[in-house]
Amino acid sequence: MHAPPTIGNPGRGSRSWLGVVRDAVDGLVKHSPSRFAILVFSALILVFTLLFSLPIARAGEASATPLHDALFTAVSVICVTGLSTVDMATYWSPFGHGLVYLGVNIGGIGVLTLATTLGFVISRRLGLRAKLMAASDTNPSRLHVGPVAERQAIRLGEVGGLLFTVAVSALVIEAALAIGLMPSMLAAGYDVGQSIWYSLYYSAMAFTNTGFSPNPGGLAPFEQDYWMQSLLMIGVFLGSLGFPVIFALAKAWRTPRKWSVHVKLTLTTTIILFIAGAAMFILLEHANPKTYGHLDAGPTIFQSFFMSAMTRSGGFATIDMHDLYGSSQLVSSMLMFIGGGSASTAGGIKVTTLAVLFLAAVAEARGAPSMEAFGRRIPRDMLRLSVSVVLWGATIVAAASIAILQITKAPFENVLFDVISAFATTGLSTGLTAELPPEGVYVMATTMFMGRVGTVTFAAALAASTRRQLFKRPEERPIVG
Repeated sequence: MHAPPTIGNPGRGSRSWLGVVRDAVDGLVKHSPSRFAILVFSALILVFTLLFSLPIARAGEASATPLHDALFTAVSVICVTGLSTVDMATYWSPFGHGLVYLGVNIGGIGVLTLATTLGFVISRRLGLRAKLMAASDTNPSRLHVGPVAERQAIRLGEVGGLLFTVAVSALVIEAALAIGLMPSMLAAGYDVGQSIWYSLYYSAMAFTNTGFSPNPGGLAPFEQDYWMQSLLMIGVFLGSLGFPVIFALAKAWRTPRKWSVHVKLTLTTTIILFIAGAAMFILLEHANPKTYGHLDAGPTIFQSFFMSAMTRSGGFATIDMHDLYGSSQLVSSMLMFIGGGSASTAGGIKVTTLAVLFLAAVAEARGAPSMEAFGRRIPRDMLRLSVSVVLWGATIVAAASIAILQITKAPFENVLFDVISAFATTGLSTGLTAELPPEGVYVMATTMFMGRVGTVTFAAALAASTRRQLFKRPEERPIVG
């Protein structure tokens, strides 16, 4: 067996290329897990772009997929967005659909968590490098250098248990959803083979909050199938909670008093937004003849809850987003911008970010010295982080909207809706995305990438390191408000 090639002076501790690469990865992960995350996501997108460009990935024709469509699809798949510039059900071959299914599971679980899980399975143990990789993928606070144990939903020592929960929960939830979806597929007239494949496909798209449909017509054949729509809502809800929350619930689901503040804030805010969003859609759309105006009270209420769940990053729809009233489109955009839980398959600024901002406003109104929730004090640096996330997110949405408006001259409300959907990796569209020219496609692909990788990740990656300042400048208060 030949030894790996070496570099350097053979007489002075020469190292193999494998060792050099390993040491480089170690240094990058320990110094900046955020940059490593960006590199891994970028590499995966490039690989899937090449695969989608192959003639074998396209149905019907032997020609290759245009670069902008292949790149956009790769970004949408890896970033679990659900937007598309082509008809996903008919454009891709079985090989292409297989790539979509594989890609959304990789992107949904998190490429770093997946890589660490595979490494753990191979080595039977977790090293510090693997724990840093997984921890940075499950909690944005670990992207910053320094001790942050007091605000971690998952401690570094618990990463092994988290990875096991990630792998098992993804497998069990998607399998359970697929089994539950089988009767709906068979009732719709699909044969057994198609029913199995469609059930697996829909279950993956629900849990990863992607929203692609494998069958022509999407959810149109299942418009009256409330069983299937309920399962999709359950899958989207579980996927949007985040693996740290699933991990905590798996450990102590019978004892809510043991749940961390992160778990309580995520569950409370998610439920409030779910109910409030449904109430708004009932109020605004009950008389719209193009959406819910022709439905009875019961179906209107159900479809409003379905819409509320899907605008939080689910991406499925039983109605045309273009038919919504302007007020409902604005509500949808707000819900999409918020998104789901941290370290989840959902996008957006995250529900805990909104919760922290709300708690800060309440504390300021009451004159309280600090933010408190569920008997615990929340550090003020979490407020700074939350404000940064919102400002970065708003900046990305504003820049992308201006670019798309300039390129397409399309109505502002449609552009804003689709751009927020891309940033929040939701996948709902007014139809604008499918009509974009190549330059607009690249702008939307960039927006999806930045939304999935995360505003905090980009901010931490662009900063060389956290600087320590041993002095304080004189304080002066500007006039605010």
